[in-house]
Amino acid sequence: MGIHTALEQAADLIEQADALIIAAGAGMGIDSGLPDFRGKEGFWRAYPALRQAGLDFQSIASPASFKIESEIAWGFYGHRLALYRSTVPHAGFDLLKSWGEQMLQGYTVFTSNVDGQFQKAGLAAESVQECHGSIHHLQCLEPCCEHIWPANDFHPEVDEARCRLLSEPPTCPRCGGLARPNILMFGDWGWLEQRTAGQATRQDAWLVGLGSASRPLVIELGAGTAIPSVRHFSHRVIHEMGGRLIRINPAEAAVPTGLDVSLPLGALAGLEGIAALLVEP
Repeated sequence: MGIHTALEQAADLIEQADALIIAAGAGMGIDSGLPDFRGKEGFWRAYPALRQAGLDFQSIASPASFKIESEIAWGFYGHRLALYRSTVPHAGFDLLKSWGEQMLQGYTVFTSNVDGQFQKAGLAAESVQECHGSIHHLQCLEPCCEHIWPANDFHPEVDEARCRLLSEPPTCPRCGGLARPNILMFGDWGWLEQRTAGQATRQDAWLVGLGSASRPLVIELGAGTAIPSVRHFSHRVIHEMGGRLIRINPAEAAVPTGLDVSLPLGALAGLEGIAALLVEP
């Protein structure tokens, strides 16, 4: 099937659907200028200081890194926090928001991204599930309690060349110990999942409320197979609810059934290609 035909089929699915389920992985942010961490080389291009230190993504993205050398751990996460705060979501977010708001039963978002870009783009915070947590929230490293709080008051100063935090790190307001992002990391037994669990409960209730007569459509963007959280969610929805899937992914675009649509494109290119074929109301 050619790209144009696939785009036409995707546009038809959007026009027929009455509920939009957005499922997004790391590839969703690349068109906004966010770094691509695929493979060690991709990660080290973004953080050359960590190459020199011999630290790959799994090593630095772990609670142990905060205990071993917190200045480097917070150098990495502090840089990412500042980057996500300054990043402008690309136009694809607006397209998804517009389509979702036009659906009879609305929309929901499931994402493995911790960057908060969907909320920044204006999608309703109560409709977003961040299955790996959010860099915009903090928790105690220990943890001494189950408190999760916004990172609004933390403004990291980072020596990017050395990937080291220069300013004071955030601390737990309960015990005064070191704080960490409320993100599910590798080898993480201390992640506080209550915030994400609350999001999941709301999303599950929304999905159940659609009913058996609904026509849900999953648009999955930039979700690979290396960490398949988003793909598992997409497949569960179409299996349990009889929905259809549009998978937009430049490298791994295969779909599970012949009724679904595969678009081997980047997120923005795929969404804009579909938008160009939609009939305006």
